[in-house]
Amino acid sequence: MANLGNMYGPSFTFLGVPQCDLDDPSTYQDADVVIVGAPIDSGTSHRSGAKFGPQAIRGGDYLPHDAERPHLALRVDALKDLKVVDAGDLMMPGHDLVASLKVLEEATEKISRTGAFIVVLGGDHSIASADVAGIANHRGKGKISMVHFDAHADTADSQFGALVGHGTPMRQLINSGAVRGDRFLQLGLRGYWPDDVTLKWMRDQGMRSYEMTEIHNRGLDAVLDESFKILTDECDGVFLSVDIDVVDPGMAPGTGTPEPGGMTSRELLETVRRICLELPVVGLDVVEVAPPFDTADITAILANRVVLEALSAIAYKRTGQVYDRTKNVLDR
Repeated sequence: MANLGNMYGPSFTFLGVPQCDLDDPSTYQDADVVIVGAPIDSGTSHRSGAKFGPQAIRGGDYLPHDAERPHLALRVDALKDLKVVDAGDLMMPGHDLVASLKVLEEATEKISRTGAFIVVLGGDHSIASADVAGIANHRGKGKISMVHFDAHADTADSQFGALVGHGTPMRQLINSGAVRGDRFLQLGLRGYWPDDVTLKWMRDQGMRSYEMTEIHNRGLDAVLDESFKILTDECDGVFLSVDIDVVDPGMAPGTGTPEPGGMTSRELLETVRRICLELPVVGLDVVEVAPPFDTADITAILANRVVLEALSAIAYKRTGQVYDRTKNVLDR
């Protein structure tokens, strides 16, 4: 199922954490976190290159890859305080998106059944239709709610005549019953799509989508306070899906469908931290990092930090402490 290493380029793990083999359960059965790469971009509608994303995210750091990363604000080291392992990239042949997504669905179901937190490094956003489905196969359909960061809704009924693609995964998840539409929250939408027909479908499903103008005018904290109230209602866990194009392309240029007017990198990181501190998050994917269009690796570095921010928050939550965002770091 898995390839011990990276599908494209030299083999190394996420910041030097130990390897595991998905075909050998003994290598990850007691892991707190399992990282897996989904290197495919045949679901893209514009610029390709996201298949190189897992490699770039794993290496997006200027420090030694020593499996240590003490978090300044939280005063934990997720890579030491949690048992984090990296399964390498799944073999995802670019000529068959449907078959590749099936491989991912089977992998995330297998990992979910161990109780580990799942981190999927994309890859284009078509992978969300598979990684969330795999977890739902284990935890139960409709039992996982969704927080989706993106410039785009990804709720099209088809893409170039195909049901699979990076513009359709959220509709697929809802139509399949894997995620309930009224437990599906989107943050950061903007731009010139979707059309009225698609928006009506989204309303009919009970989706809640926060466009960037609303976030700007109401404030991110107010939006999150409102969102969190429904995410755990009749749901056992939350999946966090981060399309890096939710961030303004001035801060994240390395992506296939850049849309001006997005979040800042700071806003994304602090929001991911808060979500993982306050909600029962069971999985994360970070998608649409396209290194061929990156500038000075800043998009890959940001994606790397999204993963670290999530894991650090999970490690802190396990301490039982309550994080005070107003407290000076020297007094923590």
